[in-house]
Amino acid sequence: MPTSIRQALGVDAGDKVAFELHDDGQVIVSRVCGAHRDPAINAFLSVLAQDIEAGRHVRDLPEDLARAMLDEAGYALDGKIEEIDGDVAL
Repeated sequence: MPTSIRQALGVDAGDKVAFELHDDGQVIVSRVCGAHRDPAINAFLSVLAQDIEAGRHVRDLPEDLARAMLDEAGYALDGKIEEIDGDVAL
């Protein structure tokens, strides 16, 4: 992949990219976010992300692990993770 494309995507050596081929021949290249370089950690984060999406919650995680899990599930956080008191209606 050309250097200019890697730089535009923010991709470094070893990072993953996804290619999406459309019927009209257009190819979309995007950076795969949330993947950890260690496959065992990535697999663990994927399982936890599935639990979060299924509504199963894990408490008392280190903040960096919680952020990685949320990132893997496709959620971005701007601030500090804080506990929510009481019921939450979605």
